[in-house]
Amino acid sequence: MSDVTYTSRELLTWLWRDYLKKHMWVLLVAIIFMSIEASTMGGLAKLMQPMFDQVFVAGEKGALLWVGLVLVGIFVLRAVSGVVQKVLLTRIKQKSAADMRIDLLDRMMVQDGAFHQQNPPGFLIQRVQSDVNAIGSVWQAVITGAGRDLIGLIVLLGVAISIDPVWALLACIGLPLMVMPAALAQRFVRARSREARDLGATLSTRLDEVFHGIVQIKLNALEKYQAKQYRDLTRTYIRTEVRASFGNSAIPGMIDIISGLGFMAVILYGGNEIIEGEKTIGQFMTFFTAMGFTFNPLRRLGAISGLWQTAAAALERLKELMDEPVHLTSPAKPTPVPTTPPHIALEGVSLSYGDAKVLDNLTLHAAAGETTALVGASGAGKSTIFNLLTRLIDPQEGNVSIAGVPLTEMDIPALRGLFSVVTQEALLFDETLRENIVLGRENVSDEELQQALDAAHVSDFLPKLEHGLETRVGPRGSALSGGQRQRVVIARALLRNTPILLLDEATSALDAQSEKVVQQALDRLSQGRTTLVIAHRLSTIRGADKIVVMDRGRVMDEGKHEDLLARGGIYADLYRLQFEDGKTVSDGRNLAAMRRMERGLKPVEPNLLQRIGLRLFGN
Repeated sequence: MSDVTYTSRELLTWLWRDYLKKHMWVLLVAIIFMSIEASTMGGLAKLMQPMFDQVFVAGEKGALLWVGLVLVGIFVLRAVSGVVQKVLLTRIKQKSAADMRIDLLDRMMVQDGAFHQQNPPGFLIQRVQSDVNAIGSVWQAVITGAGRDLIGLIVLLGVAISIDPVWALLACIGLPLMVMPAALAQRFVRARSREARDLGATLSTRLDEVFHGIVQIKLNALEKYQAKQYRDLTRTYIRTEVRASFGNSAIPGMIDIISGLGFMAVILYGGNEIIEGEKTIGQFMTFFTAMGFTFNPLRRLGAISGLWQTAAAALERLKELMDEPVHLTSPAKPTPVPTTPPHIALEGVSLSYGDAKVLDNLTLHAAAGETTALVGASGAGKSTIFNLLTRLIDPQEGNVSIAGVPLTEMDIPALRGLFSVVTQEALLFDETLRENIVLGRENVSDEELQQALDAAHVSDFLPKLEHGLETRVGPRGSALSGGQRQRVVIARALLRNTPILLLDEATSALDAQSEKVVQQALDRLSQGRTTLVIAHRLSTIRGADKIVVMDRGRVMDEGKHEDLLARGGIYADLYRLQFEDGKTVSDGRNLAAMRRMERGLKPVEPNLLQRIGLRLFGN
């Protein structure tokens, strides 16, 4: 993300306008109770004068009762007002934080693929969770400081000034000395807090990668390496947080020193006046109590400036996310999407990621209601075509259309409602099997659901699950096997009943038995739909209506299976390599052969490949 800097005024305006203003009346009531709580300290200080002068010095017993009752009343009022304002502020804090999280999630979900490539999940989780929590805690402290501590400070200083303005001036004589050091401390805290926020996001990203890649970490014995990486990051994070804490603590520390100097000046000057009888002990105790009570509010107000810099660092990152432009948007007056299996066309499409060209002036057509298969080496641009069709990205050149309508003229949710997608990574949520298939749809009848379960062969393993459709599938579907997860995704696609089907190597990660069952379900699913298939296993696409051979973002050849074999070329070479002597060669050697052809080398002679390759890869 870019290093955007916002002023404190801009951040406060955004926070107030979008998240706090709607709670204005509740906030006003909370501030009223804060004011009451703060004012009680002034009343307590003022009570010191009659307590000492009338009771302790003059010995007026009649004053004991009313002084005691007033003292109890002050503490009861303070307790009640304190509880009310804390409850109200906590309510506002939690609601505003929830609103901010929801807004952030909404904003990030409509961003395109490039945004999510630049901002990994751990980074975004840190922003939505930790940064919002930090802001909620700090703004509550800021409002408490403004509403309670500032008012309390004003009331207490008023009491002190009413006793002796000179004493009050002496007590505050050192405050101007704090201006420059405080400004430097605030700048230091904001910079360190910004570093800490970014390091926290990096730590979250590292954890996300570790837990998602735990199998590969174990298989490659990377436990110590990953632990060291995380340990080093953690130590850097700790150093940054400690430095930020130093800056946060510096301002209250300076207030302590300045307050000590002020009290010393008052004692030296005011003590002589008391000794000479110009001031009473009660007056001095009222002043000293009032100034003593200002000590904690003053320290908290000093700490707030540091806390605000911490919050400002988090707010900057969050506002930057909220201000990130959404590049993929729906038109104001969208064209209705087709309701029947449509024709798909890509005309002169080019797309690059940075300096890497993924699609190069590609033209491709998929006939309505037919199956079109895409084959080619990894990096040929096959999956990118799927991303273009679903408008996860837009091409830099060319036009993509469905039923003759450019995708940019369609409403994005309606466009994506045309597709059912089944990939080799069957994404399931940590919910029940039913919820993973239905995906929030409320108008699904039991009959429709059962038909989808039967057609996708989910019914085959459903009786083995303890709670049937109400069984939780675990994080990412970990409670199910690979074949079972694929069948669940196919059932989901059947239930969606969309006119277009996208299959991205849907059976490549399955064993032979699971592949057969899943392939049967896919064949049933593709009937009567415009289907695009990506596959390295040519056995799964021999029956396609058209096979498109791709290389380096271009269409190199296309036609039916028999026509491509008769013409020779890349497809014929691949087919011969995969099915020599009636045996299927592994996908790994298939890709190796394609890469040889990309470099202009001849494919390895089949007999030699059989003698050497099968020894390495098996049958």
